[in-house]
Amino acid sequence: MSYRFSPAILSAVLISLLLTSQAPLLAQGSAGTRILFITTAKDHPYGSHMYNFDSRLLAACLNHHRGVEAIVRSGFPQDPAELEGLAAIVFFSKPAGEMVLDPRNREKFTRLMQSGAGFVAIHWGTGIGYSKFAEAEEIRNAYLDVLGAWFRRPPCGVTIAQAELAQVDSRHPICRGWLGYELRGEYYTDLVFHDRAKPLVTVNVEGKDQVVGWTFERADGGRSYGTTLGHFHYNFIRPMHRRMVVNGILWAAQHRIPLAGSKVQLPVGELKLPPPPAESSE
Repeated sequence: MSYRFSPAILSAVLISLLLTSQAPLLAQGSAGTRILFITTAKDHPYGSHMYNFDSRLLAACLNHHRGVEAIVRSGFPQDPAELEGLAAIVFFSKPAGEMVLDPRNREKFTRLMQSGAGFVAIHWGTGIGYSKFAEAEEIRNAYLDVLGAWFRRPPCGVTIAQAELAQVDSRHPICRGWLGYELRGEYYTDLVFHDRAKPLVTVNVEGKDQVVGWTFERADGGRSYGTTLGHFHYNFIRPMHRRMVVNGILWAAQHRIPLAGSKVQLPVGELKLPPPPAESSE
């Protein structure tokens, strides 16, 4: 017995099969991994603490990954809609603890963390306790529960040195695609850590091992990644350095990190700082 189908039926079947075969890809692309960088005005000499410029470099790297959308804005959003649906929020800025726990922002930020969004703090973004309200122990402990560590002088210290970064756990996804390397940087020393924070990157300065990168599985189910590196712009010219940071952001956002590490290729022209303006405000 033979069957004949009209052209209309055959066309409908083919379209149905095509859509079915592509459904997983469409679903993966539509889900999206939205990442928001928060920066603040420049507060150091040109070439260091280049919050906005270097955040845009990192965002450009993140946007090489399928399904990732990374954008950069200045200051903490006042419109709660800007925080909806974020997979992670990244602070390359002045002390982030004081922004997220500011009474004007704390409720919005808490809702974001409770949604399971990732949290990342880079360099001075790991700081807390410089504003008067942030001197309270409750505020510092609250930031500890978000990031897994914090920096403040005192009790922490600062030193500029040439030292070699070492991976504590080379099997961790954040360690994919890069090896230990020498770095001249401004190193924060003797940070205060949560007892559940896990050191991931260390450096030996002044005869003592210091943690400069760590992961933290929060009680609300989200992931946090912190690194005290990021003082000098010229370190972000190095692919391995960009990869270490971008890997950490992807991990916090719970987005798959490629086995060879994150994609960090950028045109040379994009990596070079423009001449400093007359009044360097970035």
